[in-house]
Amino acid sequence: MVPRRTGTLTNVVKLPVYLEVTVPIVRPTDAVPFETHGSSFLSYVRPSTGSSQLCAWQLVVPADLQGVSHRPTREEVLLVLDGELQISLDGDRSAMHRGDAALVPANSELRIDAGPKGATAWVTTTAGLEAVTADGTRITPPWAQ
Repeated sequence: MVPRRTGTLTNVVKLPVYLEVTVPIVRPTDAVPFETHGSSFLSYVRPSTGSSQLCAWQLVVPADLQGVSHRPTREEVLLVLDGELQISLDGDRSAMHRGDAALVPANSELRIDAGPKGATAWVTTTAGLEAVTADGTRITPPWAQ
């Protein structure tokens, strides 16, 4: 209940439930950093921090880094925030720039390389994502668990 003043009288107005909920905000200082294969992952949302279904992180790929081919077990969406990425998806290669988004189907072969200035992207997926490399190694990234 929130008091509202009307002239000299105070009225109590019941707010709808959706206005009474505290919004779960994750600030950059609260995000958890991880690194692998030369790239940095800044995890904002994942089940181990309260999400029931989704994962989201910021990916930073240094300049000219050649990524590791892998097959994600869940769909992913990559949105380039800054810089340039070269994405290879099942053998098709495309350049991605700021504002471009790619849908990566589950079990497709994916490789992400950076352009000459590196790149930053926002990545989302569903909880439980794993990645399988060309040699059969199964990676369980903590930013997706």
